Amino acid sequence: MVSGKVSAPVFFGRDVFSDQPVSPVCFAQCMAQLGPFFPDQSDCPPVAMAVSGGGDSLCLAWLASFWRKNLLALVVDHGLRPESGLEAHQTLARLQAMNIPAQLLVLTDLKKGSAMAHRAREARYARLIAACQEHGCTDLLLGHQADDLAETVWMRQNSSSGPEGLAGMGWITVRPDIRLIRPMLGFSRQALRNTLRQAHVEWVDDPSNQDQRAERVRLRYLLQKNDQRAHFWQLGMQSGQFRMCRERERAAQLAQHIVMRPEGWAILGPELPDVDVLAALIRSIGGAEYPPSQSAVARLKDMAAEATLAGTRLIRHEQQWALLREEAAMASAVQAENGIVWDNRFVLRLPTSVQKEGLMVAAAGYGLARKMRNGQQAKFCAVLPALWRAGKRVAVPHLGWVGEDEPDLHGAEFIFRPMVSVTSSSVYGAVAQDS
Repeated sequence: MVSGKVSAPVFFGRDVFSDQPVSPVCFAQCMAQLGPFFPDQSDCPPVAMAVSGGGDSLCLAWLASFWRKNLLALVVDHGLRPESGLEAHQTLARLQAMNIPAQLLVLTDLKKGSAMAHRAREARYARLIAACQEHGCTDLLLGHQADDLAETVWMRQNSSSGPEGLAGMGWITVRPDIRLIRPMLGFSRQALRNTLRQAHVEWVDDPSNQDQRAERVRLRYLLQKNDQRAHFWQLGMQSGQFRMCRERERAAQLAQHIVMRPEGWAILGPELPDVDVLAALIRSIGGAEYPPSQSAVARLKDMAAEATLAGTRLIRHEQQWALLREEAAMASAVQAENGIVWDNRFVLRLPTSVQKEGLMVAAAGYGLARKMRNGQQAKFCAVLPALWRAGKRVAVPHLGWVGEDEPDLHGAEFIFRPMVSVTSSSVYGAVAQDS
């Protein structure tokens, strides 16, 4: 519990937790700090927005309609509540009234059960990003606001998150194919709703946002009751500045000492890197969304011995340390399709002439002849992605090897693109903070 009152944080001349409506001018000032964006022309890709129909995302759409015309709103119907379809169509109508082009995305595979919130979030983001790729969008605006940030920081503090985790949500999160942009982090939830009220725009209220069985909802009420939102928002901003500073230091160390290989492993040099750099490498090589705990990585570094951690394998090779994917942790076989992501790390590109029926993606495994391995040790080649047909390995693109019966696979390739890169150009901390 935090004692004492924190002075009100200021964002573009206004109290972050003010209830006053947000002006289009203030929103445009914020967006100017988050670019560059494509020109606002019809022959350029639009800026996409995730619009659920709730007060946050609909206010984002309303403000964005004054900022530029070349927009695309993406409305996801998750199908988890009987009324979700009706709400999605109401949202489409409201966007049409704002002259914002919109597309409905319907999720059909979500089933209620364990880890529902996490699975729904992952499915929603996957569908949103796929739609952005279809339209050539490189930017996706999200409606998270200042209260969301304060809640996230408090939740992470309660779970003993490190200083980088306390940065909470980034203003810009850079993913392999898109930037996720959160321009509303400097405005309160109430301010956004008052903006819509002033504009006479209705929105959808999700009843789950009032269900105090959920941890976030309970924290939301406590933060407001104890007047702690400003403290945790400020903590998020300060931690964000620290995180970006560490990112720059990490990038410098990586550039000087680490070799990231397109085969999906890293050569670390004769000495192990700093704990946070090693943690970031483990996250990427392991295809994970989050790094392992700092304490676990510190123990690994102190041991300075071959070991496994978080789906990776640390080995000594030619007087240097190397970090590989752990074979037992790799994804199982999946049907080969152009553009699929396998093991959260490799994107498959297939020539159009390839017969895909029965073609599978799986780890290369052991048993590759020495001449096929091009001098690489078997334990390195075993964790390469490969193409299989009828239980037979038919291509290992990273080795330039293709079976004699599959000449069309000579153009196949796997691009190493982990879920989270080792270094990041994401933006945290204060974008524009006045005192």
